[in-house]
Amino acid sequence: MLKDLILKNRSYRRFYQSERISKTQLKEWVDLARCSASARNSQSLKYILCTDAPQNGEIFELLSWAGYLAYWKGPEEGERPSAYIVMLHDTLITGNYLCDDGIAAQSILLGATEAGFGGCIIYTINRNKLKEMLKISDQFEVIQILALGKPKETVVIE
Repeated sequence: MLKDLILKNRSYRRFYQSERISKTQLKEWVDLARCSASARNSQSLKYILCTDAPQNGEIFELLSWAGYLAYWKGPEEGERPSAYIVMLHDTLITGNYLCDDGIAAQSILLGATEAGFGGCIIYTINRNKLKEMLKISDQFEVIQILALGKPKETVVIE
């Protein structure tokens, strides 16, 4: 049931880093986002899929985790995401993406949850360094990153 899936879909920040996610699996989840509602069906959201461990390590260094926990620098080695999806907005397609990013992120995370994985939406990103590292053209705006993996924690709803 959809309600059960939504209740199971939490923000996970610690993962079994050794549990890999294939690019094929990531593509399936991104396809859920593509098929979801979007303003004017403009399809201005684009994605970079990252499953390579060394590249994931570089991406990790450009993120801030759980801003309300200023003392926490994020998950330790061995508990980090095994995949990232970098969500971009193609500014040549449309001037803004309205709420499309949230709908897309929810669809991707629900797909991940259904497959036994989980994730966290991250907006606090060193965007300039990320664009340089991934060689992202200026026509694209970095919106958010979805950190994904096999959850190593149990999130309790109180």
